[in-house]
Amino acid sequence: MSRALTAYKVLTADEMATLERDGRFDGAPVDRADGYIHLSTAAQLTETVDRHFAGRDDLHVAAVDLAAYADRVRWEESRGGQLFPHLYDALLLETVVAYGPLHRDADGSVALPVTG
Repeated sequence: MSRALTAYKVLTADEMATLERDGRFDGAPVDRADGYIHLSTAAQLTETVDRHFAGRDDLHVAAVDLAAYADRVRWEESRGGQLFPHLYDALLLETVVAYGPLHRDADGSVALPVTG
C-alpha cells in the first residue's frame, strides 16, 4: 500500500515560533505523553483540527516531508480505525516544505499550506 509523502502537523502560534526559532519541535504535551508527534494526512487534517483544536484561532499548519524521516514514521491505527502517520522523532524545520497560519477553504475544509 502506498503512503503519502507529505503529512501535516497542526501547531499553536507558540509552537510554530519554537519550530522557527530552534529549528525543531519536540512535540506538544499530548505528543510527548504518547511518545510520538501526531501528524495527519491531507484527508484527515480538517477532522483533526475540528476535533482537537476547536475554538482556537492561533493555529498554523506545517507540511512535513515524510521521506526525510524514513523508518521514524509509523502508520498506526487511531481515530475510527484510520491509519495516521506518527513521527517518532523531533520535527525539524528543514523537513517542513511549507507552513503558514491555518485558513479554511470556502467549503470549511482546512487549506493546505502552499510551497514557495
